[in-house]
Amino acid sequence: MRPGRIAGIARSLAIYYGIPLRARRLSRFYAPFVARGTLCFDIGAHAGNRVRCWRALGARVVAIEPQPDFVRILEGLFGNDPEVSIVPVAVGREEGASELLVSERTPTVTTLSRDWIERVGATPSFRGVQWQTGPTVPVTTLDALIARFGVPAFVKIDVEGLELAVLEGLSRPVPALSFEYLPAARDIALGCIDRLAALGRYSFNWSVGETHRLAEPAWLDAGAMRERLVALPDDARSGDVYARRADAG
Repeated sequence: MRPGRIAGIARSLAIYYGIPLRARRLSRFYAPFVARGTLCFDIGAHAGNRVRCWRALGARVVAIEPQPDFVRILEGLFGNDPEVSIVPVAVGREEGASELLVSERTPTVTTLSRDWIERVGATPSFRGVQWQTGPTVPVTTLDALIARFGVPAFVKIDVEGLELAVLEGLSRPVPALSFEYLPAARDIALGCIDRLAALGRYSFNWSVGETHRLAEPAWLDAGAMRERLVALPDDARSGDVYARRADAG
């Protein structure tokens, strides 16, 4: 393994496992979404910190990760846990295969989307990040995962520019989910809101960066959530939009 890749993997492990009290904060944050015995999908599982959190909350977890190095990490951490299924694929609009575009030193931004790289690569947050062509990986859909494992109570989608494509591979509403937003490519997140509105009645909230705190005291409808994202400056921090079925309380 090349030194740059080793450094990138070490960086990811330090970010997700090396910060004191993060696990406790994550558990408090996800507890309203993840109940004991429920099923969760972690799409873009990376180093598995959400998997660890959800298992601590008593959920069954399907960890979906296309990067081979991180699949091996997931297998080392959770391979003996019968309540964790590790699926070494990407997720998209349709089944097939696609080339990974790998950032060795910052593997959290590995993607399948050249368009996303072109759009965000020139922004200050991504200045200095480089991507190389990586392996070709299989691609599945959310519908196919549901057919295989069942309907999840919560789905986390963190796929660097493919969030809308993932939701376009879903034909039914799920109880709750999250997807990443990036102000420099906010149209992707806006498309995700529209896609969910087409699937069912959802309410929305959002969390900035890795704060693991919802920004709004009350959940928003789709129009209000769109307004929040549109109002963000291009250099604002990224984060995650959370959506739950409007009849979930």
